[in-house]
Amino acid sequence: MSLNVDQEILEDFLIEAGEILELLSEQLVDLEQHPEDRELLNAIFRGFHTVKGGAGFLQLDPMVDCCHSAENLFDQLRNDALQVSQELMDLVLQALDAINSMFDSVKQGEYPEPVDPQLLAGLNAMASGQSAPAAVTTSSPAPVQAKAVAGQTDASVSAEFDMLVADLGVAEAVPQASASSDDLITEEEFDDLLDQLHGPHGAPGHAAAPVSDLISEDEFDSLLDALHGPNGAPGLGQSGDANNSADAEFDQLLGGPVASVDKAPAAKASPTPASDLITDDEFEDLLDELQSKGEGAFSAMAAVAPPPPEQASASSQPAAAATAAKAQANKPAAESNVRVDTRLLDQIMNMVGELVLVRNRLVRLGAEFDDGDMAKALGSLDMVTADLQMSVMKTRMQPVKKVFGRFPRLVRDLSRQLNKEVNLELRGEDTDLDKNLVEALADPLIHLVRNAIDHGIEEPDVRERNDKPREGHVLLSAEQEGDHILLIIEDDGAGMDPDKLRALAVKRGMLDAEAASRLSDHECYNLIFAAGFSTKEQISDVSGRGVGMDVVKTKISQLNGKLDVSSNLGMGSRIEIQVPLTLAIMPTLMVLLESQAFALPLVNVNEIFNLDLTQINMVDGQQVIIVRDKAMPLFHLKRWLMKGFERDPLPQNGHVVITNVGTMQVAFVVDQLVGQEEVVIKPLGSVLHGTPGLSGATITGDGRIALIVDIPSLLKAYAS
Repeated sequence: MSLNVDQEILEDFLIEAGEILELLSEQLVDLEQHPEDRELLNAIFRGFHTVKGGAGFLQLDPMVDCCHSAENLFDQLRNDALQVSQELMDLVLQALDAINSMFDSVKQGEYPEPVDPQLLAGLNAMASGQSAPAAVTTSSPAPVQAKAVAGQTDASVSAEFDMLVADLGVAEAVPQASASSDDLITEEEFDDLLDQLHGPHGAPGHAAAPVSDLISEDEFDSLLDALHGPNGAPGLGQSGDANNSADAEFDQLLGGPVASVDKAPAAKASPTPASDLITDDEFEDLLDELQSKGEGAFSAMAAVAPPPPEQASASSQPAAAATAAKAQANKPAAESNVRVDTRLLDQIMNMVGELVLVRNRLVRLGAEFDDGDMAKALGSLDMVTADLQMSVMKTRMQPVKKVFGRFPRLVRDLSRQLNKEVNLELRGEDTDLDKNLVEALADPLIHLVRNAIDHGIEEPDVRERNDKPREGHVLLSAEQEGDHILLIIEDDGAGMDPDKLRALAVKRGMLDAEAASRLSDHECYNLIFAAGFSTKEQISDVSGRGVGMDVVKTKISQLNGKLDVSSNLGMGSRIEIQVPLTLAIMPTLMVLLESQAFALPLVNVNEIFNLDLTQINMVDGQQVIIVRDKAMPLFHLKRWLMKGFERDPLPQNGHVVITNVGTMQVAFVVDQLVGQEEVVIKPLGSVLHGTPGLSGATITGDGRIALIVDIPSLLKAYAS
């Protein structure tokens, strides 16, 4: 069933509730480790309460019911009626999963399905101090019992209720309920108690009248008449000390006593003979008479000599300063955040990208003229454009915590599933990177953390035998280094055995024995990213298929990132990932093939040098160059990207660009090096769309169109 609600209200709910639910997942795991944290407990309670309120406004009843049950449970925890336990947290996390599932349905525009009744029954039972039942049917709880569970707060409520019943003299109405094994009463007993308290029709009955502190509506009206008279004016009952005090204050305000004034006309005009009120006309006559006698308030003020101007000014300044400070302190804080549609941010980013292209063009043209003033103006334009570009990029930035926040729950569930003890440490959660990168990094990081726990961290008994603490340690950190982000996944587990990896590669037919023996230890570690490679003998729902790490390598390559793996046998493993800060504006190395410009992502470029191409080697039909005693494959980009040069003879000398692709290095031969240039990525047109090895196009500083090379897909399409 589709939702029929106001879209603007729905979008606000999705934004707010989405942030709260993401935070709740991390907070719940943190609460299990720090159950004494009252502030955290209250924050979780407020989170469920806020989501419930928003869902209730949109009439999302299934979500309201689940949030309400969770909220009741945490109300009991706040009141110390319950204690945090593993069983309780398991149940609450299941409830959070159900709420997230319903939230996803709402995001799709669908009305959420009702939550499992057994889950709600378990939450309600635990809120009442009972253990969660293994199986609960929806019809088992009676209506009164459900009310009692939902409304229960703590033991003091029952004590106060007993005292109230005893004071009202109706204790005999519930003799069976007090003698039963629990504190709940039946519906009939509840109705009898209401009759005793308020009468059969809900009005106060005779039993409560003699000792009740409450008054009836008639008694309240009579009291008002006694206080103010039948027409709402103060009557006889108002005379006394209070009136004497009021008269004295009134006399003081007017500047003198009013005893000499004849009040007879006022008494005659009043509807109540003894009333102290006077009419407006009588009040004005009184003021005129007092002023004419020189006894009014203004004459009293005039009798006091004004202070000298200097003294008045000096005395007023501290008071004015104090008043201004108080007003400033009471002034509400200005709203510091505003929500902006990401489509608008993308549009602004595109406009800034066009500005960057124009800047590059102007800088290139300005270099052709020897004009000092123009050079200064272009320098200022270059600086301002760079600042504007950085500011706009920051509007698209999100903290990496948005991804890291889901890992405490992942580690908790996985460690319990594998019967391991794991402590997750998060660092650099406030590091910012592009919103699109935040979303794209989620899957690779999940695979790497799961791999660290499943393959790396040993079981507690094994760790103890190896003189390690029973609890394993997994580090997930992020930090900015220049124009890229460095992500680290590190564990203190068993590490990797390079000899075992060589043997597995030979066994699975990935390498022959001779090629495997030539691999360095570092190259052996990179074998874990090969498709179908796994060190697990048995396939489980966690690992064993050799797919996860291949997904990591592919995804990081698509993000123009690179991977590096290191390991110490018996000490643990470390994986480093480098990705650019943003995917919208990219620093590149501009090269020429014949007269066509191509842009290589600078994040992939490792080094550049000139090479005598007559000194290259051939290994299994593949050209190879040796750089610092390390062999790497050599490819000619012109043969792949330029039509008609497939059989062109090789030049004797050439420019070689060594690039990083995932965990390997590859060398490319180009005709000419132009230099480094920041480019704005534009999508390819319909003619070139889908061309292997090309990810987009841009406009260079000299006005030419350059094609951006996608190195991973280029190798996949052309390299053997």
